[in-house]
Amino acid sequence: MGVTKLPKSNNQSDKKVATIVFGCQMSERDAETLTTLSADLGYKPTEELKEADLIIINTCCVRESAENKILGKIGELKRLKENNPNLKIAVSGCMVQQPGALAKLQKRAPHVDIWTGTHNLHNFPAMLEHSHAKGKIAEVVDTPLAITELPRREKGKLRAFVNIMYGCNNFCTYCIVPHVRGRERSRPAAEIIGEIKDLVANGCREVTLLGQNVNSYGQDFTPTYDFADLLQEVDQISGLARVRFTTSHPKDLSDKLIESIAQGRHLCEHIHLPVQSGSNSILKSMNRQYTREYYLSRVAKIREIIPDVSLTTDIIVGFPGESEDDFAQSLDLVRQVQYSQAFTFLYSKRSGTLAAVMPDQVPLDVKKRRLQELMKIQTEASLKWRERMVGRIYEVLVEGPSKTNPERLTGRTRGNELVVFNGDSELVGKLIPVQMTEAGSWTLVGEVVYNGHKEQE
Repeated sequence: MGVTKLPKSNNQSDKKVATIVFGCQMSERDAETLTTLSADLGYKPTEELKEADLIIINTCCVRESAENKILGKIGELKRLKENNPNLKIAVSGCMVQQPGALAKLQKRAPHVDIWTGTHNLHNFPAMLEHSHAKGKIAEVVDTPLAITELPRREKGKLRAFVNIMYGCNNFCTYCIVPHVRGRERSRPAAEIIGEIKDLVANGCREVTLLGQNVNSYGQDFTPTYDFADLLQEVDQISGLARVRFTTSHPKDLSDKLIESIAQGRHLCEHIHLPVQSGSNSILKSMNRQYTREYYLSRVAKIREIIPDVSLTTDIIVGFPGESEDDFAQSLDLVRQVQYSQAFTFLYSKRSGTLAAVMPDQVPLDVKKRRLQELMKIQTEASLKWRERMVGRIYEVLVEGPSKTNPERLTGRTRGNELVVFNGDSELVGKLIPVQMTEAGSWTLVGEVVYNGHKEQE
């Protein structure tokens, strides 16, 4: 099924759309799709909510804190709607897709014009037209449709996300994703390659391949064609400078995939490998389908084949039944692995998941105390990782002005470390050598190297 194509309506031409995104890179990509579909109807993107004729909020439901922020933002838009009755508000994404959520959301936010889930983004133009002609509309499809080719995003992006698959088959007991994204469906490789070539032709230098578990890409194909095969093919695309991917499930990380990364010219030496816990009993309760020992063996294999790899991870603190000993094992694993960065979270109940009804829920004060202890250890590890980089020269893709200091430039190494440095705006989009001069827990400071010499300030 393709995208619903509709002519631009006179009452929509040259109007403006603002998009608000919550959640993961997959959510960001979905938001890009909705913005592009709106642009096809004459809506020009804007970052100013007060200027917008259409506001799209793409939602996340992975954690309760995210949902609370989203509900607060939806509530704030009511005032804009009162001041501008012609304003259209659309809410989409995972939060809307949750079983039984739509009716509650509609009751709580009657000022919203369009509600849609994760499975029918292609129909957004028709829903928008309906809202103009007939009023409010809600459309949440329970069963994912066949993979639909969605429009390319706006041109000229330096870095872009590219979906390679949708859904998840793993059913981790804490995770709502399989319930709101459906089962795994891999996109044909030819479509992925075509999209990336189109992006490169329009100025893109770096792509991040997206999937809930990219390592299981292609398992629904006959004959066999796996993620390592796809990476090898993407690596050959002319003009593409860098390739990243997320997220990798440890149980499906093959030696073939590790070797492909090591041998690739443009495949970045950065692997995000969520561990979630260092305790075997908690991993079993989470249904992660691997042990602590297996995870550490994968880390050892990665570092054997890719010595300079940057490893990052996700860790949940306070999962139901997590004892002090279980938590201590997580701390020990973090000390052993020495991640360059870790994303740490308090366990949050998600209605509809098995973990939400498990006994021995950990008290909030205990979770907060454990999180602080974990963050302290990881912050020290992150600083040590970056201190080892000081004095060395790394290739950096220049992204643009620093958000915190617009007079300086910012970019990332192949290991995905953020670097701030002095330089001219003409460097944006280029790969340049930068020598690291200072290290913080999250950011490096460097100086551009020209012909073997650092830039003189």
